[in-house]
Amino acid sequence: MGMWRVILRVPDTAAPAFEAALASRCYALLSSVPEDGECCLVALAAAEPQTGELETLLRLAAASSGVVLPATVIEMLPERDWLADNREHFRPFRVGRFWIAEPGDPALRPGGLIELRIEAATAFGSGRHDSTEGCLRALDLITGKHPRRVLDLGCGSGILAIAAAKLWCVPVLASDIDPLAVAVARANARLNGVGTLVRTTIATGYGSPAIAAAAPFDLILCNILARPLKRLARALSRHLAPGGTAILAGLLRSDGADVLAAHRAVGLRLVRRIDVREWQTLVIRRPG
Repeated sequence: MGMWRVILRVPDTAAPAFEAALASRCYALLSSVPEDGECCLVALAAAEPQTGELETLLRLAAASSGVVLPATVIEMLPERDWLADNREHFRPFRVGRFWIAEPGDPALRPGGLIELRIEAATAFGSGRHDSTEGCLRALDLITGKHPRRVLDLGCGSGILAIAAAKLWCVPVLASDIDPLAVAVARANARLNGVGTLVRTTIATGYGSPAIAAAAPFDLILCNILARPLKRLARALSRHLAPGGTAILAGLLRSDGADVLAAHRAVGLRLVRRIDVREWQTLVIRRPG
């Protein structure tokens, strides 16, 4: 089965807006900054992107950034070529106490770090994206009494669910609207030795019997996009236990105030902001 690749070049300052647009439709995203100040974005998807829908998202990104809509290349790529290309960009790296590497990478984990082996060629969420890094940093900063019930909403590759399960040895429910992402998360959990701790379910938002049965949660991880985060604020509040924490990501710093306002409106409080370049992670809490 082949993969589809989307390639475009945008000014470096506009890259975050285009990354957000592509991330909503693709599983992986690579970027580089050439010397001329333009950023080359390469996004990959398991199915051919709908041209009209993608163009609308890119036009919105261009308009919000004040730049001209860039020329876009959409091409089918044999899977083995995609794997080789992506692995060239995926080397082991560290985020706080976490050490992230490819399953087959021979590099040894440095002592004292929590190892996350994630296949770079599957669902969006290899750990390279700034929003995922922000979530891992937020997890690393949680101290004191650890959560007992965790939900990873919009789990993608399952990296955050796996990180939480390894960090605290607690059960985690990982959900996604995409069946392929759910299958990938399940496989990655087994690969990382936490298959018995990470349970997966297909769900649109919080609409799943599995989520309803497991609620309320002490920790909710939600790395999606700003618009659905705002829309789901009230549902998040209902599913978060008193004194519980939520980590929200997938939003640009420019969207942080609006996302936070939506959650403050339902009684949640800000604990901290974590900025990784142009992307922001919000850590919020329900008073208990």
